[in-house]
Amino acid sequence: MNIELFSKNALVGGATQGIGAGIAIELAKCGANVTVMARNEAKLRSFVSALPVLNSDQKHEYLVADFSDFESYRKIITAYFSSHSVDILVNNTNGPAPGLAVDKNTEDYQTAFDLLFKTVCETTLLALPQMIRQKSGRIINVSSLSVKEPIGNLALSNSIRSAVMAWAKTLSNEIAQHQITVNNVLTGYFDTERIQKLVAHEAQQSDVSEEEIKKARENKIPMKRFGRPEEYGHLVAFLASEYSNYLTGASIPLDGGLNNTY
Repeated sequence: MNIELFSKNALVGGATQGIGAGIAIELAKCGANVTVMARNEAKLRSFVSALPVLNSDQKHEYLVADFSDFESYRKIITAYFSSHSVDILVNNTNGPAPGLAVDKNTEDYQTAFDLLFKTVCETTLLALPQMIRQKSGRIINVSSLSVKEPIGNLALSNSIRSAVMAWAKTLSNEIAQHQITVNNVLTGYFDTERIQKLVAHEAQQSDVSEEEIKKARENKIPMKRFGRPEEYGHLVAFLASEYSNYLTGASIPLDGGLNNTY
């Protein structure tokens, strides 16, 4: 199987590090024109300059946008789609702050809703008209295993990501007639900056070292290791390709066997 995405335009959120970076690199390796979004322009510029370019027609760009400021994000993403169209949309944002449900208030949940749900909804609805006109498109949401089984100390993420998954399934049924697919990837533990921050936060709340917490998490995984961002990119490249034409409305665990919910 040889995945080729030449002439396809991809928009990838949160793409200067971690899972987003892994996705952007693999899509570029398959020939897609990749636009990466994040809030740090210096990092974006450096990252885009290092993306693979396979031929003279392949072009990569960046878009400076802060997912945590929804009204600003809405203006930026609306302006982008006024002059661009995408074939592959990868909805990926930074995660909300960790914490217990009893420690969060309604404002915290509203902030998380703006970050995780409204940005995904807004971007997708802007991308859809062109996808419908061309009778093809790929919408891929970076989600979490927490939609199957809540993860401790991640009350905000657990709650809002579940809403995104339900919305995505509903949307997938409505637009399947246009040959547009919508799929979620349920992320397990990956070796990223995000997991390092979560481990550090857990260590601060306990008398256990970061190394011990990391090892305990790895031991829960049947493969006994964290995933690598490029492995995430491989799955997304498949979902973006013609080989996944008949796959939609799915929520696919990518977790080294960690998920026990069938």
